[in-house]
Amino acid sequence: MTITLEPLRKIAAYGVCVNGEGRVLLVRASPRSGTPGVWSLPGGAVDHGEDPHHTVVRETAAETGLSVSVAGLRDVLADMRSMPHRGVTIHTDRLLYHVSVRGGSLWDREGQSTDLARWVTLDEARELPLRPFTARALGLQPAPIDLCPDEVPDFPSFYAVPGPDGLHRAQRFAAYAVATDPGGRILLTRIAAGYPGAGRWHLPGGGTDYGEQPGSALLRELLEETGQQGRLVELLGVASHRDAASLGPEGYPIDWHGVRAFYRVLIDQPAPLTVHDVGGSTCDARWFGATELAALPADLLTEVTAEAVRVAGLR
Repeated sequence: MTITLEPLRKIAAYGVCVNGEGRVLLVRASPRSGTPGVWSLPGGAVDHGEDPHHTVVRETAAETGLSVSVAGLRDVLADMRSMPHRGVTIHTDRLLYHVSVRGGSLWDREGQSTDLARWVTLDEARELPLRPFTARALGLQPAPIDLCPDEVPDFPSFYAVPGPDGLHRAQRFAAYAVATDPGGRILLTRIAAGYPGAGRWHLPGGGTDYGEQPGSALLRELLEETGQQGRLVELLGVASHRDAASLGPEGYPIDWHGVRAFYRVLIDQPAPLTVHDVGGSTCDARWFGATELAALPADLLTEVTAEAVRVAGLR
């Protein structure tokens, strides 16, 4: 008999920490976890409304006894993992950060999901059972430790649940493109009426689908929202924003937490601008030159757009 597993999504943040001897910091899953004895990077789930920078610092301290500072973003990736013993399949969007130790000392934990923290060489790590995302982060061949679903579960792109205060809350991971053409113009989209931020200019992109990698998602959204084929160049950053009472087409306030990765994308051969997703959250798309972008009032740009164009050096 086939067991139906409930699909879930979460966002998590992890630290890649290497000491002066070239050893990397890893933690071991305890018997209380779904994969006892398996090693991974320190980190864990991003709480609702929490900036992932804070998550990786908080989780690393809890799991290892070390205080770390975040030096920069390393990578963003997604994976699916079936857990029949819990009756769920989980899609996790993982944010990997470079971190460095500020102080503290390693400790072992009892009765928690991880029980050991150790500094290991890459050769030693190669001999350990590693979570696949950890192996990839260290440039090692992933082992088939996680059980993956045979098919991608059906899961809505938007999912709000009642919070502890009775207000619905939603945490959503999204990927966006800082898309430019050979002449240096940037492509922006306008948010349609009835959606949060209506009338403001936004980056092309949106929420990733269940089982979808961020880079693939933003290129798909770029085509749907603007009719453009893009080429992924580099990951620029991640923005975290909370709107405690967002109003959208649902018609009721939602405590909204968005975690958004943004990438530099080149559109080598611009096509006529076309919004294919008619009736969705995008009503217009337009190219902006440097002068036009600089002249846009700050309140006409969404938070992630303002941050992304600043990081990309365009404004």
